[in-house]
Amino acid sequence: MTALNLEHAAVLEHLVDVQPHRHSSGTVFDVGTVAGHPGHQVALAVTGPGPGAAATLTERANTEFGPAAMVFVGIAGGLREWLTIGDVVVATKIYSYQGGRSEDDEFLVRPSAWSISHRLDQEARRLLRGNAWHSFLADRAEDDAPVAHFEAIAAGEAVLNSRRSELARRLRASYNDAVAVEMEGSGFAHAAHLGDQVRAASIRGISDHADGSKATSDREGGQRVAARNAAAFAIALITALEPDGGVPDNEEPSAPVVPVVHNKNTARDNARVGQQIGVNFGSARRFR
Repeated sequence: MTALNLEHAAVLEHLVDVQPHRHSSGTVFDVGTVAGHPGHQVALAVTGPGPGAAATLTERANTEFGPAAMVFVGIAGGLREWLTIGDVVVATKIYSYQGGRSEDDEFLVRPSAWSISHRLDQEARRLLRGNAWHSFLADRAEDDAPVAHFEAIAAGEAVLNSRRSELARRLRASYNDAVAVEMEGSGFAHAAHLGDQVRAASIRGISDHADGSKATSDREGGQRVAARNAAAFAIALITALEPDGGVPDNEEPSAPVVPVVHNKNTARDNARVGQQIGVNFGSARRFR
């Protein structure tokens, strides 16, 4: 799942044999296979900005494809000085920061929060070993070494471009562990949570520092670099996951993947039906 065309294009660069898949309500998903990894199919969508659209299309995608995993890929504003433009943040927790109670002289926060799938978290952390995910950065310069962090993210409907605004102060006081801010994660995470606990993760590239310099960062290509790096990490995570009942594309099985049948009947059609894994979700059914 992506919100912007820039983010969509960054993911699409990693796919081959892409075909449109049209939902009855009009949503068009781009369905393809990760280049060099034929066991991993991807269905990719553009939601547009904001949590409402992200939630609606996440639910629609979940119903349409029966996902093995869902990943939101996009850009975010950094809330820490130690974050560099192009760094990647894997959201260990997503806050919906706008919930609360407004009193005469104060705003009492009442946030919702969703955590990353434990299975996806574990596989994603393995990608830090030797920066294995960097192999998916096709046009990276030798001295360009983006770092991936595992931290909390805050999500809401506002574009934050100040460190002194009321919203910036609220985030600092009430969501102090959040290191980045974006707009779609809460809708995506909530819909994934309601969708029979589908495995979900949000991966964001830092495109600016949410400090009044957004326009300058955008002109200098911060969004493009952030989207490229987030997409690379997401694709690396996808290819680290195993199709249902199988093994990663580059490994041989260490044991039989089907049980021994202790009767005289011959089991037919025991070939694995691979549950394809996607950036947005994996499909357990075949696309036609």
